[in-house]
Amino acid sequence: MSDKDTKKQYIKEQLLKRESEARTVRKIVLISVLSFLVLFLALALGGYFYIQSALKPVDPENEKITKVTIPIGSSVSGISNILEDKGIIKDARVFRYYTKFKNEAGFQAGEYKFSPSMKLSEITASLKTGKVMQSVALKITIPEGKQLDQIAGILAEKAELKKEVVWKTLNDKAFIKKMQSQYPNLLKQDIYGKNIKYPLEGYLFPATYSYFEKNPTVEDLISPMLKKQDEVLLHYSDSMAKKKLSPHKLLTMASLIEEEATEKTHRESISSVFYNRIETGMPLQTDPTVLYAKGSHQKRVLYKDLEIKSPYNTYQNQGLPPGPIANAGTSSIEAALNPSDTKYLYFLAASDGKVYFSKSLDEHNRLKAEHITNKK
Repeated sequence: MSDKDTKKQYIKEQLLKRESEARTVRKIVLISVLSFLVLFLALALGGYFYIQSALKPVDPENEKITKVTIPIGSSVSGISNILEDKGIIKDARVFRYYTKFKNEAGFQAGEYKFSPSMKLSEITASLKTGKVMQSVALKITIPEGKQLDQIAGILAEKAELKKEVVWKTLNDKAFIKKMQSQYPNLLKQDIYGKNIKYPLEGYLFPATYSYFEKNPTVEDLISPMLKKQDEVLLHYSDSMAKKKLSPHKLLTMASLIEEEATEKTHRESISSVFYNRIETGMPLQTDPTVLYAKGSHQKRVLYKDLEIKSPYNTYQNQGLPPGPIANAGTSSIEAALNPSDTKYLYFLAASDGKVYFSKSLDEHNRLKAEHITNKK
């Protein structure tokens, strides 16, 4: 065999060898990919069947009643863990995801009767409707438009606590930090703004609250109010994002509307006046901020009061005050998110309860003379 033939034979052998190696590599890669896919499919199927199992009753045949206590202020996470510990649900994490996917909220504290045979839908329905065994020990109503010191007085009177104790707790840094950890989406860092008078001002939602303990602590009293406020704002999260309003700014604007409004029908128009003034660079000049700056609950604002030096005085400063000046109900929150489309820059409330709006100072002064000055 010539050298040329030998060389060709060598090259051919090398090519065959490389082809064999390539086939081996392809087989290894194919086997590895198939093994990964099989493992992934097995895990996915296992997870699917586990979740499907966790969504079903723990024991459909077991109707033994178990008493379950849900403490005041419990989060969905806390409730989930309690139900799993009591053997009412199979997996706390699956229950949390279930409530989130179903948009379930508004669970209430109290004593419940559950059994392992109950479906998740039955459990959540019971928690939402508050079908409790324990009777209500205390009911407290927090009206709209109340300031933090007023709320402290209401809580102290109804729960038979000293107002100084309530007030001290409401402004205690450690307590506020604890509430922040429980409601991080509500209580953000702007509650500690440079000129903020009271961090929790405007954050205690106005509603009627039921308590099942005879001697609730201040934390027991406050936590449901923050939880309710958190749930209310969550409902408006899309609108807040569109208007680029943080919880703090929204509650600040809503508090001004709440303090100025005399009727529900006026709130969207009052809101439009505030937004129009901000847009044109005019100070808001709303009297309730002056009274808040003064720390007074007097009925009328005097001319000398307008000179008060305070970041909250919207006669002296442009834009929103540093924070809310009172709590606000859903009507004012919705008005802050959906102001009427107007050109109004002024409004005044007459003694008969009617609110008059105007686009110019001349028109405003005419209405003031007609409905206020000449009525005295």
